[in-house]
Amino acid sequence: MRKNSLKNTRINGEVHRVLAEIIRSDIKDPRIHPMTSVVAVTVAPDLKTCKAWISVLGDEKAQEDTLAGLKSAGGYIRKELARQINLRNTPEITFVMDQSIAYGVDMSKKIDEVMAGHSSGD
Repeated sequence: MRKNSLKNTRINGEVHRVLAEIIRSDIKDPRIHPMTSVVAVTVAPDLKTCKAWISVLGDEKAQEDTLAGLKSAGGYIRKELARQINLRNTPEITFVMDQSIAYGVDMSKKIDEVMAGHSSGD
């Protein structure tokens, strides 16, 4: 199966949707920040592995705690994924922290600061 085939794209979308729902409503781990979102999911063509990019709205400690909580709940998440999506194999999920949203917010603040400093010098 090609990496970006229609079937693989559909599987990625379905796993993304179900994974987001499991994290949002099923996991009760207090380490997982309430503002955690699944940014993207890539399932390997052989369905054995899956990479899930996670974004957490919070400080670095909240991000680390959320990642630790998700890793410890990995078995439960995988079991729920298998129950909700009928795949030949249920992928082993690797959670990766996605910094793109935080980076965008930080850049936006810096641009605002530069523009504020620039306009006062006129």
